[in-house]
Amino acid sequence: MFPIFQKEISSFFNSLIAYVVMAVFLIVLGLIVWVFPDSNLLDYGYADLDSFFYLTPYVLLFLIPAITMRTFSEEIRTGTLELLLTKPLPVWELVVGKFLANWFLVLITLLPTTIYVYSIWQLGNPVGNLDLAAVGGAYVGLFLLSGCMAAMGIFASALNDNQIVGFVLAALLAFVWYVGWGSLSILLGSGLGAQFFHYLALDAQYLSLGKGLIDLGSVVYQISLILVFVWGTVQRVQTLRS
Repeated sequence: MFPIFQKEISSFFNSLIAYVVMAVFLIVLGLIVWVFPDSNLLDYGYADLDSFFYLTPYVLLFLIPAITMRTFSEEIRTGTLELLLTKPLPVWELVVGKFLANWFLVLITLLPTTIYVYSIWQLGNPVGNLDLAAVGGAYVGLFLLSGCMAAMGIFASALNDNQIVGFVLAALLAFVWYVGWGSLSILLGSGLGAQFFHYLALDAQYLSLGKGLIDLGSVVYQISLILVFVWGTVQRVQTLRS
């Protein structure tokens, strides 16, 4: 599993797209947090990162599919996946290694954003006037949310040999789980159906963690969702092996 993890990391950073994707992500977030008039923290006047944590998932809807789209589709197109599958390597180790590599790449991309925490800490009046529990909970939420989207991304990538199709499918899955189920629950109004789809919605799970309290149910749900999509990817790759 570890050699697969290393291979994915090295191949990502050996391509120009890695740096373009990461740079675009950080530039867009930087503009949202510090420049755009409707969301920048300097005009907001309060020492918090609510706008950053609210808008980042919408950027991740495009960032993560861009990272994961080539995970399996490129291997299928070039025929290297067939070579990998002939080796005495369990399919689940191949899939989990690739998933962990993609998740790690997303976390590396998010890491520079922690400078925003330090900046708001210094800008607070008095210095340090920042709810670190809420910030920590929101970062845990981003960590789990990115894992769910990365699992969806590698699943979408394994379905075909076209990277663009993989990107679109991954973005669609992430959109449905982050926005779609919640919107459907609102349309249903009240009742068990509405409650069920509200629980499925990742935005509700993510926002609950951003309140500074680690909700065990939310954590379990998101880890379960990761396992479901990783399992689905394993089953898909198994069919390619047979």
